[in-house]
Amino acid sequence: MNLVDSSGWLEYFADGRNAKFFAPAIEDTENLIVSAVNIYEVFKIILQQRGEDAALQAAALMHHANVVDISSPIAMDAARLSAELKLPMADSLVYATARACDATLWTQDSDFNGLPNVKYTKK
Repeated sequence: MNLVDSSGWLEYFADGRNAKFFAPAIEDTENLIVSAVNIYEVFKIILQQRGEDAALQAAALMHHANVVDISSPIAMDAARLSAELKLPMADSLVYATARACDATLWTQDSDFNGLPNVKYTKK
């Protein structure tokens, strides 16, 4: 299973320099999960930059994967990760979601660089 963090989704949607890094994970929807946190972050940024229609289209594409809501066990693991690794709340929730689903986290967010089960590329 794979989980692409918000920076990866935004890079993919913008066809940025690292879009090809994220494409294999995003396009393999059968093995892709999406954290509800990622939907929030991506929807908000695209809404601000390109408007509601573009944000709704992005969210619809993200829903082709299995969306994972934040459960109590994920929230508690995220709190532990945040305290231990000094991760911001959203990052810890995304990483905890990946861990709960035995997924590899794909990212260009340096907060995750070097963590287990993370595929990282530099921005």
